[in-house]
Amino acid sequence: SRLNECVKLLEHFKDGTLPGGVTDAQLWEAQKVKQAILHPDTGEKIPMPFRMSGYIPFGTPVVVGLLLPNQTLVSTIFWQWLNQSHNACVNYCNRNASKPTPISKFFQGYLGAVSSAVAIAVGLNVLIQRAKRFRPATRLLVQRFIPFPAVASANVCNVLLMRHSELSEGVSVLDEDGIVVGTSKLAARRALLETAVTRVVLPMPILVLPPMLMSVLERLPLLQRHPRLVLPIHSLVCLCAFGLALPLAISLFPQNSQIHISQLEPEISAATRCKILTYNKGL
Repeated sequence: SRLNECVKLLEHFKDGTLPGGVTDAQLWEAQKVKQAILHPDTGEKIPMPFRMSGYIPFGTPVVVGLLLPNQTLVSTIFWQWLNQSHNACVNYCNRNASKPTPISKFFQGYLGAVSSAVAIAVGLNVLIQRAKRFRPATRLLVQRFIPFPAVASANVCNVLLMRHSELSEGVSVLDEDGIVVGTSKLAARRALLETAVTRVVLPMPILVLPPMLMSVLERLPLLQRHPRLVLPIHSLVCLCAFGLALPLAISLFPQNSQIHISQLEPEISAATRCKILTYNKGL
């Protein structure tokens, strides 16, 4: 397969047995394919729906569902459950896996993450519906923006609950030669903090821009004459916003992050002469 060819090509490069005629562009392409599909800690394949490269095609339909107007309580619960279920699997599959995580921890985190997300979203929706001072049009507009604070806060809970074992067990930190120096809980805390920040930034363009654009577009004579065009245009707007948000959020912090030994535990500082160590932040 293409993946096996890329892995073998990179192994030949590492061993110094690279065949003649292989260009730098081919090596970079092989590295890109490998990083997109294989987990950096385990070397195992990440299922397509839970890779970062699969986030947009599999996540866009859920985003469209979250932003549909006139949501009922049942539809709100359904779309929030679907969204956070997908997020939970993405967080788990892209976690730091330098330490084994029992499957029971996954289910504990999943239940906590999904229930907190649904509770936050439903609570905010009920609060808006009971706000008597809002006019119907204003209430509808506010309800369209409800998914962002609900999803952003739930995403943070999701990351912390799906990866909470890293906080208690720590993550491996490596020196400049890729040798494990030790296990750090402080590095794990920083990894989860950085990941949580990306999960707040990620839904910002996705859940804020489409409601703003659609509130303007729906007033156009074309869409008023042809209301069936609203959903496909809404989906296209969400897809564009997702395509903008994902690379922006992921680029905030590198996956292989660096940390100075002064910010780590004393026993790790004493175990190496390197001043800067690296760890897999996860995605």
